[in-house]
Amino acid sequence: MPTLLIAASGTGGHLFPALAVAEALPADWQVHWVGVPNRLETDLVPSRYPLHMVRAGGLQGRGLRKLWNLLQLLLAVLPMRRLIRREGVSVVFSSGGYIAAPAILAARWCGVPVVLHESNAIPGRVTRLLGPLCTTVAVGLPQAAERLSRCRPLVCGTPVRRDFLTPTPLPEWVPGGDGPLLLVMGGSQGALRLNRMVRPLLPQLAASGCRIVHLTGSQDPEAGTLRLDGVAERAFSEELPGLLQHCDLAISRAGAGSLSELAVCGTPAILVPFPQAADRHQDANAAAAASLGAAVIVWQHEPGEPALGRAVWRLLGPRLRGAATGADPLEPMRDGMQALAVRDADRRLVQVLEQVSGRG
Repeated sequence: MPTLLIAASGTGGHLFPALAVAEALPADWQVHWVGVPNRLETDLVPSRYPLHMVRAGGLQGRGLRKLWNLLQLLLAVLPMRRLIRREGVSVVFSSGGYIAAPAILAARWCGVPVVLHESNAIPGRVTRLLGPLCTTVAVGLPQAAERLSRCRPLVCGTPVRRDFLTPTPLPEWVPGGDGPLLLVMGGSQGALRLNRMVRPLLPQLAASGCRIVHLTGSQDPEAGTLRLDGVAERAFSEELPGLLQHCDLAISRAGAGSLSELAVCGTPAILVPFPQAADRHQDANAAAAASLGAAVIVWQHEPGEPALGRAVWRLLGPRLRGAATGADPLEPMRDGMQALAVRDADRRLVQVLEQVSGRG
């Protein structure tokens, strides 16, 4: 029985692709997961797979703080090595992030093959530095492969949960009516600045017949302050697949996980990249979608500035006005998202894991 150790921690962008791969494995594979205390994996993983904890921090910060985080990463190699040996791990898989570093080093030390997946258009620091030590580096976007000159990446897309690939009804709590449906989402942790950009637009949109679902995240102090007919505001929703499959337009950050979900659902998007993302990788993710005509990019701005409003009205205006003639700007965007989509990325990565384990 082959045993897979998954090293994935932190945000949904790292966790959800790894979960999709784990769920696509043949039934005879055993899965163990290594994560960090007090992160999202402590909520998502224990009900599915054994979760093992290590102490590790990223390389953010300066001076002694950065040095301490680096020391923690190096020290995490030892418990990972013990875990690999104790559980008889056949393959290590990581979806990137700082926890990938000790996982790669421990696997190399034990002589165990390691598959690293990089979902962003600009590879992260760990992928750039340690990718050459991996058995296989897989990437979600072709633009990432062009930036990895020290290894030969395999372009395979970024896995999404199977729910996004299965036709799903629109949730019953979504506002009813014939107007177009706008979905606003900031990723697994929400996005305060994005929320503040959007809120000034909502009264006029709702008055024009637009139906709006705003997923604010759980940390927004202004959530619930704007009560409008035709607007449903929630911190988050487990029914995101149904929302994406049925909405006319989404406003979203440009994380690789969100972009993959938009793509497989064929959802046109206005992407607002998070400007503090490492290496500004969300800018590059958004550019990859825009190059196919799948998305419009709006750079983050202060509430009340016109850029986001102009983009929304340009794309939804024909439907809000009930125009019977003229080109609908959303249709070619749906085609662009379909061109960006890789619907079998999970199965492609499972095939890689089986090959490096000696079963392929």
